[in-house]
Amino acid sequence: MNARGALAIFTNELLRFFRTAFGSILSPVLTTALYFIVFGAAIGGRIQEIDGVSYGAFIVPGLLMLTLLSESTSNASFGIYMPRFTGAIYELLSAPVGVAETLIGFVGAAAAKSLIIAAIILLTALLFVDYTIAHPLLAVGYIVLVAAAFSLFGFILGVWADGFEKLQIVPMLILTPLTFLGGTFYSIQMLAEPWRTVAQFNPIFYLINGLRWTFTGRADVPIGVAFGMTLGLIVLCVGVIALIFRTGWRLRD
Repeated sequence: MNARGALAIFTNELLRFFRTAFGSILSPVLTTALYFIVFGAAIGGRIQEIDGVSYGAFIVPGLLMLTLLSESTSNASFGIYMPRFTGAIYELLSAPVGVAETLIGFVGAAAAKSLIIAAIILLTALLFVDYTIAHPLLAVGYIVLVAAAFSLFGFILGVWADGFEKLQIVPMLILTPLTFLGGTFYSIQMLAEPWRTVAQFNPIFYLINGLRWTFTGRADVPIGVAFGMTLGLIVLCVGVIALIFRTGWRLRD
């Protein structure tokens, strides 16, 4: 285990985030504030509570998940894409750094950036709604798992993409719509059939409900299913990344 190599990659990626910290933080904070203003005022005035939880507190986990997914994916994908774009990836491949060190460096830094922004989002939410976290330790653990899972996914996306446009395709056309349709602003119990059943085929639905359970103690699915889905995604992504490094796909081309 080359700890120095992993730390060097991690530090370099984290410093890149702090160099653009103002823009990186301002955008998700403003977006979250607008969601609270628009949805909290427009829908919250009509829906006072969902499952005994105030509407404002109900949407906090969904908005946090929306930020986590988009930030983790974009941070990790951009982090590995730039070395490929500039050719610096060949220096990394020739260095005594293995798959584990590479993942700790790139994915760890992407997850750390997302966790920093997640903490800021939670503080921003306090300006608009009074919420509590029913299971704080489980909430922190689950947030870390989700950040790690989608940072791994973003790493795969960054290896797959052969242009800046492709870096945006999956987050914008797949992840964001799935997050909105996964119960960010509503409970699927409010949907009529067959849409209630269709919503349960959305994997993001389980992640949102897992986080919502840690916040409110209530969700549309058992917490074990949500944790299982998240861990399964991590295992799948690690397996795909191991295969990428073993075959050199998109890295040595």
